Amino acid sequence: MVGIWDDFFRAEAAESYDAMHMYLNQTWKEVKRVLVPGGIACVNIGDATRTKDGVFHLYPNHSRVIETFERMDLITLPYILWKKPTTKPRYKGKGAFLGSGFLPPNAYVTLDMEYILIFRNGTLRTFEPKDPKRYRSKFTKIQRDEWFSQVWTVTGARQTHGGLERRVAAFPEEIPRRLIRMFSIEGDLVVDPFLGSGTTLKAAMDLGRRFIGYERLGDFSGIIRERMGRDSERIVFQKQSVAEQISELKA
Repeated sequence: MVGIWDDFFRAEAAESYDAMHMYLNQTWKEVKRVLVPGGIACVNIGDATRTKDGVFHLYPNHSRVIETFERMDLITLPYILWKKPTTKPRYKGKGAFLGSGFLPPNAYVTLDMEYILIFRNGTLRTFEPKDPKRYRSKFTKIQRDEWFSQVWTVTGARQTHGGLERRVAAFPEEIPRRLIRMFSIEGDLVVDPFLGSGTTLKAAMDLGRRFIGYERLGDFSGIIRERMGRDSERIVFQKQSVAEQISELKA
């Protein structure tokens, strides 16, 4: 994950790399449960680097997520690499490459990409011939050529609410906007288990999709209303108790 999430996972008693992914696996199981046959799940995730016991190494989050979805019998599709042009090599708060500078062999490659993993629930989704909603949702050749290329260069999101948005690693609206256009049609239901500041919500509503999102941090409701403007009147915020969550998991 990203370093700013470390404290969050510790608060959930997930103090190790393995424990963090066990915690996330609960969410992935729910994603599998609600996906329609042929439905698509997209997961934006970055690998992380940490120094543990004096040894610097990579934590390959993306491979753990793929393994989990494969165990749930979802089909892994070709993924997208999101290269963020604003990312610069940093070490201890300063712009720098990691390791020994210009001297081989002890420098490290900088992580300046994140993965957008793509999974399908079973076989291809089917539609009625000439389905009008599907045809209204088509994209242009230019969009297809750009969106279905493996490397995306999309400028990172400008964060206007300081640490709160950074805590959920907000991404630019162009990312969910493309994915929603690529893998859903008008009227489909988009579910985001990590609602955050509402980036995916806004993209989904703008594109004529229905939407459900979940977020544990209630502080984001104000940011979402601000982001949505007049459309915020169409959003219903509901609080769910721990007892209700447990009941749903048992159902």
